[in-house]
Amino acid sequence: MATTTSIDAPNPYHVAQHEIGRACEALRLDPAVYRLLSRPMRFVEVAIPVRMDDGRTEVFVGYRSQHNDALGPTKGGIRFHPSVTPDEVKALSMWMTLKCALLELPFGGGKGGVVCDPKRLSPRELEGLSRGYIQALAQVMGEEKDIPAPDVYTNQQVMAWIADEFSQIRQQNAFAIVTGKPLVIGGSKGRNEATARGAVTVVREAARVIDLDIRHATAVIQGYGNAGSVAHRLLYELGVRVVAVSDSSGGIYNPEGLDPRAVAEHKRATGSVTGFPGAQVISNEDLLELPCDILLPAALENQITAGNAPRIRARLIGELANGPTTPEAHRILVERGVLVLPDILANAGGVTVSYFEWVQNLTHYYWSEEEINQRLEQRMVGAFRRVWEAARQLGTADLRLAAYAVAVRRVAEAMEVRGWIHRTGASFRA
Repeated sequence: MATTTSIDAPNPYHVAQHEIGRACEALRLDPAVYRLLSRPMRFVEVAIPVRMDDGRTEVFVGYRSQHNDALGPTKGGIRFHPSVTPDEVKALSMWMTLKCALLELPFGGGKGGVVCDPKRLSPRELEGLSRGYIQALAQVMGEEKDIPAPDVYTNQQVMAWIADEFSQIRQQNAFAIVTGKPLVIGGSKGRNEATARGAVTVVREAARVIDLDIRHATAVIQGYGNAGSVAHRLLYELGVRVVAVSDSSGGIYNPEGLDPRAVAEHKRATGSVTGFPGAQVISNEDLLELPCDILLPAALENQITAGNAPRIRARLIGELANGPTTPEAHRILVERGVLVLPDILANAGGVTVSYFEWVQNLTHYYWSEEEINQRLEQRMVGAFRRVWEAARQLGTADLRLAAYAVAVRRVAEAMEVRGWIHRTGASFRA
């Protein structure tokens, strides 16, 4: 089974393979399960020609990884970024399979990407690229095949273009081809807050089991995009004192607490949280090591490493970002007694509400935001309890291993009953 080649900058594909391997070993599954889950069932690379504003044709490289569809059609975002790589896309599709299995959603994992710098594209060029992506992949996409969603540097508008282009290919409206759409063409209420709301829900549940009084807890949030800023507001409403937040420009710290509305308004007005009145300047690196009860890394991958993990002072970490903790850092944190809520659990609220959007599209019946939030709450609480019980059965404090075990077991059962593999013989039942 694959191992990472570097502690502080691991290849995400190798990390995903390693964690799946750990779960398969813990569950004593047939080796065929690992062989099936350690790579995507399908990986497609496409060339996308786009006519640029200056008249020339630029050819962009796009990818789509469809990891495993034993539980249902594959599901996952599309990112537009200069650093998109095949291994990154493959890893993200694998994590999506596990998120969906953990939340008991009828999806497998998918992920896509285009190597580009969207900041250098005009709106017309961006539209051409979005439409070209689905044109190139239309044969392997569809509401019962593979359903994309927004990701890094893609948004509701990109999803609207994709939905429209696919509808033109089909010659009928096909809004269920994507999630994360504008409300007017079938988007779901509650989607913008879903990732943060799901994370705060599992943080609240975890605080209960470790006897942490959430009403008197302190928190630190690294990353102040949509997920981080909404998490700040939701924690504040629970009584948590958020003492530090940061974005790509730097961080702010006030041990007395930061008002989420005031910080959000300052960021809207200035473009950054830095310079917020009454707060001390702090670096992203130092922010992670502040004394606090709850730490939410909501920015980039590989932020908590073997180098800084011994100095992390939080009792509870909720991974809003994908892969913010390296494998070696995670081992150190678990050994030190820090409870880590892994990303496939903590940030699964987004795909959960995407599932709700897909269901609403297929049934042509739409729920209120209150209904959405209630359903999300039930799913996230159920998932946390399954992970906590799995950890107890496995005799481990490592919730990442427990979460992977629950998810891998569910996919393995689906593959078994479908006849893809023989009986696993595992004694563990999630």
